[in-house]
Amino acid sequence: MSKRGPNDLEEQLDQLQKQKVFLQNQCRKAGGAIFNQEKTIEGLKKDIDRLSEENDNLKTMLKGNNE
Repeated sequence: MSKRGPNDLEEQLDQLQKQKVFLQNQCRKAGGAIFNQEKTIEGLKKDIDRLSEENDNLKTMLKGNNE
């Protein structure tokens, strides 16, 4: 059983403040992870574009050699 009154409310407020700080930190971590993933995805897209272009160039060169 919990006590009711000013002490109980202060304890609840303290717990909520701790939860708020914890969640803010977790959100910052998640934001950093998302940012890093976006940068990784951007780099991978550039790699895919480059490799696709190289593949097309190789196909063109092979067609030219077979003719």
